[in-house]
Amino acid sequence: MNGYLDMELLRFTTAGSVDDGKSTLIGRLLYDSKSVFEDQLEAVKTASERLGNEEINLALLTDGLRAEREQGITIDVAYRYFATPKRKFIIADTPGHIEYTRNMVTGASTADTAVILVDARNGIVEQTKRHSYIASLLRIDNVVVAVNKMDLVGFSEEVFLKIKSEYATIAKRLSLKNVHYIPLSARDGDNVVNPSRNMSWYEGDTLLNLLETLPVNEGLDTLPMRFPVQYVIRPQSDGFHDYRAYAGRLASGRIAVGDKVTVLPSLTESTVKAIDEAERSLDMAFAPQSVSIRLNDDVDVSRGNMIVKSGDLLSIGADISLLVCWLNHRPLSVGAKYIVRHTTDEVFGIVKDVSFKVNINTLENITDNKVVEMNDIAHIRMKTSKPLRYDLYADNRVTGSLVLINEATLETVGAGMIVNE
Repeated sequence: MNGYLDMELLRFTTAGSVDDGKSTLIGRLLYDSKSVFEDQLEAVKTASERLGNEEINLALLTDGLRAEREQGITIDVAYRYFATPKRKFIIADTPGHIEYTRNMVTGASTADTAVILVDARNGIVEQTKRHSYIASLLRIDNVVVAVNKMDLVGFSEEVFLKIKSEYATIAKRLSLKNVHYIPLSARDGDNVVNPSRNMSWYEGDTLLNLLETLPVNEGLDTLPMRFPVQYVIRPQSDGFHDYRAYAGRLASGRIAVGDKVTVLPSLTESTVKAIDEAERSLDMAFAPQSVSIRLNDDVDVSRGNMIVKSGDLLSIGADISLLVCWLNHRPLSVGAKYIVRHTTDEVFGIVKDVSFKVNINTLENITDNKVVEMNDIAHIRMKTSKPLRYDLYADNRVTGSLVLINEATLETVGAGMIVNE
C-alpha cells in the first residue's frame, strides 16, 4: 500500500474536436491497462446494448452524464483515476465544443501533459489550434498529438507525416516546449497500450509508454522558493506550550533548516528552525510538499502572507495585467469590483480596462470588440485593494495565477494568468 501512495502522479488532459474519439481513447486506455472493474464493464455493456451498439462502446466509461451518453459527446470535465505498476494518473477528459472552452481551461489548469486528438481524416482543424493555444497559455510542459482513427485512412504513414508537419508549424508559433506525435486507433487499440501490428512503420512509444515516462513537474523544485501560508498552528496545550508553526504547501522551490527567509509583506527576516510533516521532522522540503515551518524568531505571520528565501523576492504590486478566461454567463464589467483569490490571499480588485480579446482560432488580437463574454480570453488590467505578491505566470504557474469571484453571488467568474503589460 505504501508503494502505491509513494508512486509518482501524472495529471494529463485530453482535448480535441467533437467526435475525434477522446472518450473512446480514455476508455481504451483504462480497458487495456486492466483499470476497469467488472461492474463498470457490465454497466457499459448494458448501456451500449441500450444505445444499439453491436460492440462495447468504451467511450461510455468516461461519459458519465446521461445527456452525454445519449448525445455521444462530452459536456463536462470528466476526471478519471487509474494506475499502472509504474505511475498513477489523473485524466481530465474535456469537451471539444467551442462553447466549453472554460471547461478545457479548468481541466488543463493543473495538468503536466496535454493529449490533443486529431482525426486522421480531417487533419488540423480550428479546434486543434484552439486547444493548442490553451495548452500554450497554461504553460503545459508536454503536448502529445494523438492522430486518431488511423484505421479509417488505411494506416497511412503519409497522412500521419502530413499532419505532423502541419502541427509542427503551429507548435513553433505557440512556443510549445515538448511535442510528441503518435498515430493510433482508439477503437481498436492500436498504439494505445499495445504496439500496432498495422503501423510497422511507426517505431515510437505507445501512448501509455509515453505517459509512464514523461517528466512530472519538471524543474518545480528548482524554481525560487515560494511558501504561501495557509494556517498558523498554535495548539496552546501543555505538551506544545510554545509551539508556533506556519502550515502550507510549497508552491515551488525547496527549503531547508537553517535557511534565511523573508516574510511578505512585512519584509521581516528570520531563519528556519524546523520543518514538520505530520509527526516527523524534516531537514529539507521540496515543492509540492505540504509542511509546517517553524522560525527562530517570533514573527507576525498570518494566512495570506508568503515566506520566501531572503534575497529571492518576487513582484509586489496592486496594478496587475492578466490574461483572463471568462467563466460566467454574465459578461465581465469594466469598473466592477471582484474578489481576487491569489494563492492563500484574498483581496478586492477593480477591472480598469480591457486591452484586447484573443481570437483563439486565428491567434489574433481583437481590439474592436472588447465585450468579454463566457469562454472569451482577454487581456485586462486590474487594481487591487492591497498589493499582491506574485510571479509572472510564465515563471510560476502557482504564484502567477488567480481567480476572480463575484462578491454578490460568490461564483468563480474568471481564471487569470498574470502577464507583463
